[in-house]
Amino acid sequence: MVKIISDSTCDLSEDLIQKYDISILPLHIILGEQEFEDGIGITPDKIYAWSDANKTTPKTSAPAMERAVEILKPHIEEGKEVVCFAISESMSSSANVMRLAAEELNADDKVTVIDSANLSTGIGLLVIEAALLAKQGCTAAQIKEQIEELKPRVRASFVVDTLTYLHRGGRCTGLAALAGNTLKLHPKIVVKDGAMGASKKYRGKMEHVVMDYVKDMEKELQDACPQRVFITHSGCEKEIVDEVQNYLSSLHIFEEILETRAGGVISSHCGPGTLGVLFIAG
Repeated sequence: MVKIISDSTCDLSEDLIQKYDISILPLHIILGEQEFEDGIGITPDKIYAWSDANKTTPKTSAPAMERAVEILKPHIEEGKEVVCFAISESMSSSANVMRLAAEELNADDKVTVIDSANLSTGIGLLVIEAALLAKQGCTAAQIKEQIEELKPRVRASFVVDTLTYLHRGGRCTGLAALAGNTLKLHPKIVVKDGAMGASKKYRGKMEHVVMDYVKDMEKELQDACPQRVFITHSGCEKEIVDEVQNYLSSLHIFEEILETRAGGVISSHCGPGTLGVLFIAG
């Protein structure tokens, strides 16, 4: 069976990682002089505390080459084909690290690296589909072909509670962040063609904003692939997440409504209170 590996930005829960037998290659999070592997010895809440105390955003970097070799090696030695998923290449060199690790192991013919052109559970949706195809006995080439067809149909977007973290990370000017926070503006960020861009701006309290954002997608949701939808957030109040869950349930579209918490890398850039609804268009 083909082995599926993803970098840590796929934001899949431990339960889903176990269920689909996915191995995770962690990116790195740098807090001043300290460096951590995403999800190991560091949590988003600790990242927020450090960021607020230091008035700066953490730096993030691609996975270590040695770690990529370590994760790939046992599967190569078993003679397996491997399909690796990485965050959009316009955002990180994670995919290239995976390719270099395959070269190091003389396994270019065994390792297929897919640039997800996405982030968070926009990647996770593709990873699960790949794992299901692997269980059905598909080859790496067959998996890649089907995933490439799915990539443009992934709908990944989210609304942010605060513009402070996007500003600290250089993705929003200081003036825009100040104005946005003062006016309680919450932009909808959409991932398209591997890049993030702001679309609609919502105004008001986050509990109302989130529901407006989700309801604005109802037509798209009605036409979505019914297998699963993700609610992925970077630390939202339970009441807000529950309301989104109840709304999605009321549509009677999806077989699975999966809630996941964004990992350290994604949380470092979007800040607390961010929530997204991610799915594959039909």
